[in-house]
Amino acid sequence: MKRLNNLYDQVISIDNILLADSIARNGKKKQYGIKVFDRNFEQNIADIYRELATNTYRTSAYKTRVIRERKERTVSILPYRDRVVQHAIMNVLEPMFVSTFTANTFSCIKGRGTHAASRALSKTLANEGDTMYCLQLDIRKFYPSVDHEVLKSLLRKKIKDKELLQLLDGIIDSAPGLPIGNYLSQYFANFYLTYFDHWLKENKKVKYYIRYADDIVILHHDKAYLKRAIAGIIKYLDHNLKLEVKPNYRIFPVRTGVDFCGYVHFKNYKLLRKTIKKAFARAIYLKKGRASIASYLGWAKHANCKNLIKKLLPNECAN
Repeated sequence: MKRLNNLYDQVISIDNILLADSIARNGKKKQYGIKVFDRNFEQNIADIYRELATNTYRTSAYKTRVIRERKERTVSILPYRDRVVQHAIMNVLEPMFVSTFTANTFSCIKGRGTHAASRALSKTLANEGDTMYCLQLDIRKFYPSVDHEVLKSLLRKKIKDKELLQLLDGIIDSAPGLPIGNYLSQYFANFYLTYFDHWLKENKKVKYYIRYADDIVILHHDKAYLKRAIAGIIKYLDHNLKLEVKPNYRIFPVRTGVDFCGYVHFKNYKLLRKTIKKAFARAIYLKKGRASIASYLGWAKHANCKNLIKKLLPNECAN
């Protein structure tokens, strides 16, 4: 396998840092951290370049914030200058990461978000005779459980550039596991599981497989096949990635509906997940902002929810 070299100079070039800044601030120009950065913009860009060029850059301290949207999560937040650095890295490394992902991998990939994952599952369920049963599982505390040394060894399978690896190592070691909220964490998380994806598809010959982040769906006509599959998956994830499958994994008939990426999927249609449906109704009842209601409406329009929309927003159906 060819490993990539001579990448660091691309990452630290002034042009790339300026591009990273323009991407990082897109749609966020009113944020306080960006306003502070802009008070001494040229010097801050020069400092980022100098620290990267002399290998003295160190990731800043994180601030944390608890978000209670659908489920409680602790999000880690870095100062704006560190976000610029991570975008500068991804400007160069994104093609490498994406090239390793299988076609069945979704999340944090352009054009492969939740709706794309949902469409892929709906398309798969159309193969009715081959997809009578579903194995659904996810990984216990996935982001906090990512092992740094394993991640570093996986990166070294693809990257040879010592200075870039040193920079990545420092970012990886800046917090336990993978901090939710880091731009790089999304790609590290997907990359951490990409060799598992290849093992399932190429070694185990699993045909109907979809993964969104750590939410995994495998479909097959034989329930016994899926029981054997979960035993192998548990062993692989533990031995190779030091990850633990949640004990609440399920094997069930697809006719009861596959709850995945915000929708409950059936052979010929899909509905909004019950919790999202309730949140949609609550947003309308509490007269939350137009943007919030529009977001839920967008979710509903990607499913077979005409009756729900008509009930909650009768004027929407009249237009």
